[in-house]
Amino acid sequence: MYIPPLFSALRQTFAEGYTLNALRGDISAGLTVGIIAIPLAMALAIAVGVPPQHGLYTVLIGGALIALTGGSRFNVSGPTAAFVVILLPITQQFGVGGLLLCTAMAGVILICMALLRAGALLQFIPYPVTLGFTAGIGIVIATLQVKDALGLTNIEPAANYIEQISTLAQALPSIQLGDTLVAGITLAVLIVWPRLVPKIPGHLVALTVGSLIGLAFNQADIAVATLGQRFSYTVDGISHPGIPPFLPSFMWPWEFSGPDGKPLVVSFELFRQLLAPAFAIAMLGAIESLLCAVVADGMAGTKHDPNGELLGQGLGNIVAPLFGGITATAAIARSAANVRAGAFSPIAAIIHAGVVLLAMLFLAPLFSHLPMAALAALLLMVAWNMSEPKHVLHTLRIAPRNDVLVLLTCLSLTVLFDMVLAVGVGLLMAAGLFIKSMSDLTATASISRNQHDLPELPDSVTVYAIRGPLFFGAAEKALSVLRKFNPEIRVVIIDMRAVPMLDMTALAALSNVLIDYQKHDIGIIFLGTSAQVRHKMRRAGIRLAHNKLSYVGNFKMAQVRAQRWLDAESQQPSDDSKDAAQLAEAAHPQP
Repeated sequence: MYIPPLFSALRQTFAEGYTLNALRGDISAGLTVGIIAIPLAMALAIAVGVPPQHGLYTVLIGGALIALTGGSRFNVSGPTAAFVVILLPITQQFGVGGLLLCTAMAGVILICMALLRAGALLQFIPYPVTLGFTAGIGIVIATLQVKDALGLTNIEPAANYIEQISTLAQALPSIQLGDTLVAGITLAVLIVWPRLVPKIPGHLVALTVGSLIGLAFNQADIAVATLGQRFSYTVDGISHPGIPPFLPSFMWPWEFSGPDGKPLVVSFELFRQLLAPAFAIAMLGAIESLLCAVVADGMAGTKHDPNGELLGQGLGNIVAPLFGGITATAAIARSAANVRAGAFSPIAAIIHAGVVLLAMLFLAPLFSHLPMAALAALLLMVAWNMSEPKHVLHTLRIAPRNDVLVLLTCLSLTVLFDMVLAVGVGLLMAAGLFIKSMSDLTATASISRNQHDLPELPDSVTVYAIRGPLFFGAAEKALSVLRKFNPEIRVVIIDMRAVPMLDMTALAALSNVLIDYQKHDIGIIFLGTSAQVRHKMRRAGIRLAHNKLSYVGNFKMAQVRAQRWLDAESQQPSDDSKDAAQLAEAAHPQP
């Protein structure tokens, strides 16, 4: 049984030699990415319907463990925007406990994928599918932030996207001036600051400005909702605003609250209901993590271990929920920032988790003053970057029509229904369109006798050429030409030099054609079959038959063989020694 390597990225790093300069690079990168991760982790936790500290726990436990055990040197893992559309419905239906249990189940699935070497298979997901569902997720995330960005009230969870838009429209009269101004100013800083001072993280400056403006508005009796007003924690029966300034404790996922606020009740039915979303989490986590690793490798000139990375992601998502962490996966933006900041090894991602730990212990009271509108503006920017509108528009302009259809279908289904359906339908569409394109490349045609490379053949011999792979999508169409019988034809030469492969459907169709030829007493000569194709045909029972079926290497050999069969059929005496010499000469023609 295959066992994926554990700690593969870390072992690769130390095998190359870990120097003091490498440590400096890791520390610098870890500090930079840690500062970026703190507000994002809290904002994304809020977006999936759980208190903000759960996002920090995810970075602290899951991010550090994945970096330590995974297969990518530069991946930085934690909560990501891509999971919002999957995790929010789970939280709404099953509570925090259901979300954590589902995350642990997804971790088990990721480990199984690593054991099955599924890391290499994920590279076959078409680009239009990936671009379509990520753009759709970006639209959904942006829509979810409208409520906090405008300070809307009395909005109930919607069953679908159309209902959500309708609910937001009906709630527009409750718009709050303070929240709207804070969101607008924060968003403006997020857009402008990176262009003016790219070396200082723009979101840090934007949240600081938004928090100061929100504080000033609250002092002036202009209401601005803050994180401390929305969330609280309890110690010794006393409620405190914001997030707890201490480390998470070990708890089984089912000990957290369910949808009714009480501890989750574990049952077989619960596991059955969570299995489908757990599989969706695992698939999206694998796709995003491996894509992230590829991007980081391209920037740093390294090579990751895909199965080792899946193993690390699985372990992180099993352990993190035991300490309150939600789903973690590699984040492309944070990983790219990690590489640009000078990271050398997974130690940078571990240091970034340490930065989050220090922020939890010493800065938790300050987080209470973060305006919800400022966090919503941050996620609006994340959604914009994730949707990649420039890439989508560029793809719509230059991509083949089939790819455009797949992209728009995935995008629409992600927005209107869910990502799981979108990816499933997108893959089926992409596969079907690919099969159609490949089948169009496969054809069988009769070869004209006046072609210069054909030897002189009797009128009772005809030649067909098959071009392209013979598989289930093309076999019947390609082989239907061979069923057009001419009573004057006694031998058919089938040129298969351009047939790279054939499957069981093609073998069955070809066998049926040969049965019809036998009924009409027509001989078949297969010309130029590759060793692999010939082996499959013989295993399927398409074997040599005296004066009826043969395999030859070139047209000259086919001509000699066909003439011998015709002579035998007309009961004309044949000089066997002369015939053998002709076949030998045809097989080894003189230059």
